[in-house]
Amino acid sequence: MEEVAVVTGASAGIGEAIAQRLLDSGHTVIALQRKPPRISHARLVYMGADLSDTQQATEIADEIARQYGVRYLVNNAGANRPGPLETATAEDMDYVMGLTVRAAMILTKAFVPGMREAKFGRIVSMASRAMMGKTQRVVYSAAKAALVGMTRSLCLEVAADGITMNVIAPGPVGSELFDNGHPLGSEKRQKVIDSVPVKRVGTPDDIARMVAFLLAVENGYITGQTIFVCGGTSISGTGGH
Repeated sequence: MEEVAVVTGASAGIGEAIAQRLLDSGHTVIALQRKPPRISHARLVYMGADLSDTQQATEIADEIARQYGVRYLVNNAGANRPGPLETATAEDMDYVMGLTVRAAMILTKAFVPGMREAKFGRIVSMASRAMMGKTQRVVYSAAKAALVGMTRSLCLEVAADGITMNVIAPGPVGSELFDNGHPLGSEKRQKVIDSVPVKRVGTPDDIARMVAFLLAVENGYITGQTIFVCGGTSISGTGGH
């Protein structure tokens, strides 16, 4: 069985941690995003594309499907256009939905035929605890919730072919983006930590470990699920990602 995995948004943070973990476990990883990855490896292939662009996403997905036997897909790429309803725009919604949901559908559609032929496939998409409700996330939460709905529907179409589809919903994770907005030692960061039941923010590796679990060959009886890796914020109703 070919061990080719496509990871979108692997240039930093959660996506980078996912790509590294898959490389460490022997996969060939295709990093698909605009910026080149910071990590290097003999089995890491970078293919640059703006996945928010329908034509680019479709063309690169078809090219990868022709060149590689993709059996693993991690839809990690996404965007956040935070702000209240008063500042949200239709353009914000189009962009975030395009990168988060439309690109995931395009990639899934391109790789599922090969997975069906192989009678094996693993697809994991990245949502967020914020989809359950978070102020100033009207666009972001809508896109992440849509990703869950799409996964729950599509998993039923491919389950009999040995393909699983699941979603991970992180809570606050200490990535570079988070650190920039919540500097170490800041009151703003401490407020977030205090809101998390386990009293810390997550790490990219916390998320990558769950991705690896759901992608594992032996975990073929888990599909259509949304797994919260959130330090308990999905229970307490606080925090967010």
